[in-house]
Amino acid sequence: MNWVLVPQQIVTGVLNGGTIALIALGLVLIFKASEVYNFAHGHLVMLGAYLTWWFAVGNSLVVLPLWAAVLLAIVASMLVGLLIERLALRPMTGQPTLSIILITLGLAQLIEGSVAILFGPQPKSDFPTPFSPSDVIRIPFPGAFNDTIILRQSLVATFIVAALATVAFMLFFRYTKAGLAMRATAENHEVAQGVGIRVSRIFGLSWAIAGVIATIGGVLLATLTGVSINMATVVLIAFPAVLLGGLESFPGAIIGGLCVGLVQALVLASGNVDVRNSAEIAPYVLLLIVLVLRPEGLFGQKRIERI
Repeated sequence: MNWVLVPQQIVTGVLNGGTIALIALGLVLIFKASEVYNFAHGHLVMLGAYLTWWFAVGNSLVVLPLWAAVLLAIVASMLVGLLIERLALRPMTGQPTLSIILITLGLAQLIEGSVAILFGPQPKSDFPTPFSPSDVIRIPFPGAFNDTIILRQSLVATFIVAALATVAFMLFFRYTKAGLAMRATAENHEVAQGVGIRVSRIFGLSWAIAGVIATIGGVLLATLTGVSINMATVVLIAFPAVLLGGLESFPGAIIGGLCVGLVQALVLASGNVDVRNSAEIAPYVLLLIVLVLRPEGLFGQKRIERI
């Protein structure tokens, strides 16, 4: 372990964890609302990034500022989410869980193939961003590398946006009428329907909001890494964050995302010869340790069933 780099890596890991936590929220939202394990969520993240790139620089009709491109991509992703729920998942109501999982895996491949056909398989390095790699923030910290923690401005900005989006989502879910209906549906579908809530409409709304969250997460990732089809693999990091925090817990998804980002950063600071592969494996090792001690996750609810 290179102890000189630890403060730098801790701060960097927490900042990276903000985007992971936001993406994990989308997974938890779909599961709480409809009990669907959405393995296509990473591809929705990728799709949102590609749509933003296309609206901003990829089309020959009009070049939009980044904020307008993001808004249009969010609208498009909401429509995609609604179509997925209406055309693919609603007919599967009452079917075995494995069948629904296979549907989401099929949707993932459909989205990936469609993106490759429409936008090309090559990575897009011209994603619009207000920051350049040389824009950094220097924080004095005795004991760190050169007694200074150096952070990219783009990384700090993405964390702030992820935090604001997370707070806005939590406020919506807690205080709005639609959010309260979603909470009731998440607790018990039959009871919610009995008090007049249209559960099918809540399912559609949940998938639309998941599309919004995925697009914001995709834009934040693209700001840091550019746009590529490989962005969909972010779900492999988000799933450990969700299971770590608890499959039905929004606060758990946030804590889980921050923990995953932190663990990956500390592994990168360890000086291991193969740090890249070690950083990819580390979230799963942490997940296994936590699940052995607490199978429902850090903030998950224990289910007690009569036999």
